[in-house]
Amino acid sequence: MTVTARQTANTILFGVSLAHLLNDAMQNAVPAVFPIFQKSLQLSYAEIGWVAFTLNVTASILQPLIGTYTDRRPMPLLLPLGMVFTLLGMVGLAFSPGLAMLLLSAALVGIGSSVLHPESSRVAHLVAGKGRGLAQSVFQVGGNTGQAFAPLMVALIITPLGQHGFLWFTILAVLGILIQSYIAKWYGGHMRMRSIAAKESPVAPMAASPFSRGFVIYVLGILVVLLFSKFVYLASMTGYYSFFFMEKYHLSLERAQVSLFALQFAGMLGTLLGGPLADRFGRKKIIWFSIFGTAPFSLLLPYAGPVGSVLLCLAIGAILMSGFSVIIVYAQEMLPGRVGMISGLFFGLSFGLGGLGSVVLGSLIDHTGVDFMIKACAFLPLLGVSAFLLPKDSRIMRES
Repeated sequence: MTVTARQTANTILFGVSLAHLLNDAMQNAVPAVFPIFQKSLQLSYAEIGWVAFTLNVTASILQPLIGTYTDRRPMPLLLPLGMVFTLLGMVGLAFSPGLAMLLLSAALVGIGSSVLHPESSRVAHLVAGKGRGLAQSVFQVGGNTGQAFAPLMVALIITPLGQHGFLWFTILAVLGILIQSYIAKWYGGHMRMRSIAAKESPVAPMAASPFSRGFVIYVLGILVVLLFSKFVYLASMTGYYSFFFMEKYHLSLERAQVSLFALQFAGMLGTLLGGPLADRFGRKKIIWFSIFGTAPFSLLLPYAGPVGSVLLCLAIGAILMSGFSVIIVYAQEMLPGRVGMISGLFFGLSFGLGGLGSVVLGSLIDHTGVDFMIKACAFLPLLGVSAFLLPKDSRIMRES
């Protein structure tokens, strides 16, 4: 790859990461303001759970479908179009008078996210070269950075302004549309060049997995268990830890957001390091450590004080977030030629599991209290022990 081509690839990779940042900042602002919605719209914890369910499950259903379709027919125009849906969702959240409009607005944000993740992940894969783990981490760290800043933006913008503060987020959506339009132009040109090259040479069929169907299902099943433990635990934190913090320590929502910011900020660093560490030490080791290694800190968190919670959230975020991009690359190497489908499936599962978890956890809080729920969810990272059952990296690399 020439110097100019490498510079262009780096620019595009930075662009998809920045778009991911903007998308996830807006998306994660929604659960961060659940205490405000609960008070202003008189919602129960179960109704709050349904808002989170709508936001996440909308994305979970559409992402694998979009990824599978665009594996065969890439659609660059979807990149800016997804941000348009997010823009409409932000406007809807600013003016929602009740639960119905809140659910519709959350669905629009979910649709925007469902378009961004599989297509932007494919763009990151296209410009990755040999450093797939690093490229996926750079793309993913954009999202984690957005997640980290969401609680701070809520504390600084929405807490003093109320729901109408969401109108300020429309600026992020417009910026996202501009960035994605630029990337879509490059993406479209790149795909046209590939189409011309394909006409001039024999057409190679889409690569099939070198593994048996049963083996693929076995490995994907383990990865789904790991995703379950990670994203249901994150749903308990992002959706309900603020309630736990305010109830236990009798402190403000702004103070509670500091712990969530620590969780997401450390997650940004963990994501950035996870890919390169996996490229060096092995994907299986990092996947195992990212889930099971979180357990000691998650089990201590419910019993820590306000300062201790910030420190523990830093450790939890850094460790827990380090493995997601690694899981995606691990799965992509098992199913070559299905980059969009795998990206859509795993991003979709992450949102879907988080959404379903939010509904169940919200109902659990209504019956048992937020204290019990937070303490029970602290055990979820222990499921990371199942990563020991994954095949060694050498087998995946040898066969793929």
